[in-house]
Amino acid sequence: MIQSSFLTDIGRLRLHNQDYVYASDGPIGPLPNLFLVADGMGGHRGGDFASRFTVETIVDEVKDGPYDQVVRLLGSAIERANRDLRERAFADAALLGCGTTIVASVIEGNMVTVANVGDSRGYIINRDGIRQVTRDHSLVEEMVRAGELTREAARTHPERNIITRAIGAQDHVNIDFFEEQVFPGDLILMCSDGLTTMLPDEEIRKLCRGGDLGLRVRNLVRGANENGGKDNISVLLIDPFAPEENKGTAE
Repeated sequence: MIQSSFLTDIGRLRLHNQDYVYASDGPIGPLPNLFLVADGMGGHRGGDFASRFTVETIVDEVKDGPYDQVVRLLGSAIERANRDLRERAFADAALLGCGTTIVASVIEGNMVTVANVGDSRGYIINRDGIRQVTRDHSLVEEMVRAGELTREAARTHPERNIITRAIGAQDHVNIDFFEEQVFPGDLILMCSDGLTTMLPDEEIRKLCRGGDLGLRVRNLVRGANENGGKDNISVLLIDPFAPEENKGTAE
């Protein structure tokens, strides 16, 4: 059975938490489950509003959506969130320029579909290693792909927070979709960049060992804070094949 646990934390330096997380291990509309992590931007009110509004709009759209392919339903829900967020921002000067990242996943049997816009990430973790499924839409990612920057240097680069895609940024949102097979023993990690800019991937993998899902999530957040906690930290950990006795709890 699918089990998940999540925690969102303000970090050590920020005054407000602009991240927003949603997790449903059970059916939402025609989907068997739904997991979302958003990292807002655009000032305190704008960032708070953008992440929460985007997640709530996606959930509402999925609840009311017809049975369809996961990619098509998730895509239409994310596109609706983008349109509605822009409308709200143009109607309220305090929200003008707000936006958010989004990473979403849906698990069907032994397949997970992941969607992302921005630099919030999805990973698959197991005893063999950790693998990033999503691709960051960021300036430093473009520099890495162009061979101008190493992966390790990108993690601490001063322009690492400049993203090239976001919900609310443009009239049309370009969404990446990924479909991956998962196996017993795999964990799916979804997180904001407050985790990944503070901890290298291998350290993230180590902190996902042992204990129930709730403990692992808390260890990840604590590790990010101990390494500086320079941003809000959101962690959502999913076990697609968890036995009943290992049930984790949402924080």
